Amino acid sequence: MDFLKVISTAKAKDLISEVFKDYKIDTESVNILSSVGRVLSEDIHAIYDVPNFNRSTVDGYAVKSKDTFGCSDFIPSLLEYKGAVQMGETAFGVVNTSETIYVPTGGMVPDGADAVVMIEYTDKLDESTVAINKAVRPGENVTYKGDDIKEGSVVLKKGRKITAQDIGVLASLSISSVNVYKKPRVTIISTGDEIVDITEKEENCKVKDINGYVLYALVEKSSCEVVNKLIVNDDFNKLKATIEEAIKTSDLVLLSGGSSVGTKDFTYDIINSLNGRGVFINGLAIKPGKPTIVGEAEGKPIFGLPGHPVSAITVYKILVDHLICEMLSIEDDMLSVDAILETNLHSSPGKETYQLVDLIEKENDKIAVPIYGASGLITTLAKAKGYIVISDNTEGIYKGEKVKVYIN
Repeated sequence: MDFLKVISTAKAKDLISEVFKDYKIDTESVNILSSVGRVLSEDIHAIYDVPNFNRSTVDGYAVKSKDTFGCSDFIPSLLEYKGAVQMGETAFGVVNTSETIYVPTGGMVPDGADAVVMIEYTDKLDESTVAINKAVRPGENVTYKGDDIKEGSVVLKKGRKITAQDIGVLASLSISSVNVYKKPRVTIISTGDEIVDITEKEENCKVKDINGYVLYALVEKSSCEVVNKLIVNDDFNKLKATIEEAIKTSDLVLLSGGSSVGTKDFTYDIINSLNGRGVFINGLAIKPGKPTIVGEAEGKPIFGLPGHPVSAITVYKILVDHLICEMLSIEDDMLSVDAILETNLHSSPGKETYQLVDLIEKENDKIAVPIYGASGLITTLAKAKGYIVISDNTEGIYKGEKVKVYIN
């Protein structure tokens, strides 16, 4: 195979976007009860206003606000009681000057009223008179028709990953099913004679398949579906046959290990032997994650991720998630927070550095604490709350500088 020809992550993203710009994921309709975590394939428009009537936010008396101006416990406004609105029923009548109608929380505010006085600030003197002891401004304690959602507006955009809160929005609009992208199908292949499944008996010089399991979790978090998770030994023909089968059944193929320049690292040569463009990225100018390859065969993307867990996960977040977001029209949903760097942090000029950090609270500030460890140490990931990115044109960041921490 050729030696690594590293490129920046920005250029790698551009290449991936260009090569797979026409790759389409099919859509399907699902019930909203099964839609959390799925990605909308079209905008959702409001078919009516929410709320669809003027609604009281408190238990109290609907009034014309001007009838309450200047009133107090000592000089109450005396209004004629005209009855009560029932929950779930249309308000009757009209509130005229010097009149009031009782409205429960969530009940419909009658025509003529522009505010509601909380019941705590009233006294019902008799069957026909209510004393108002506190003035209210126009609109107080009222949610007006369309205040929450306007008819015709876009309430959820194409590419949005549906949350539990979004289900409430959909239910408020009587929408019981939505069109979403089908979950991209992913095959995960861990390569190497030293790799064994976590269920196998421990042997000397063998390594548990950490990457396979972590990548499985990342794939599901990315709104995708794992169709197969395999371990393949360093056998050229066996690995080639496995990748060919994965291409038939998957939208995306992930390999971990086999991306460096060792004598048994076959991934590069296998991808180039398949029908397609072959390898078009052979190394990234980042730390960790330099030995990364990306290729195309039969129109499908194939990622050769580094074997070390931290490196593999870093590259997944940078490149694989980038492609999945483009396939599903997802806007960048990476959560980040601003923090203060606890100590000086060095990097390698010419390489974009991804540094794992912990986040702690100190005197109302978030402090980013670098976590050090070899890229093969999975415990460093468990300790990290996120990571910071150091540009390739700087030698590091000074203690006390503000940094952006991307949350894991």
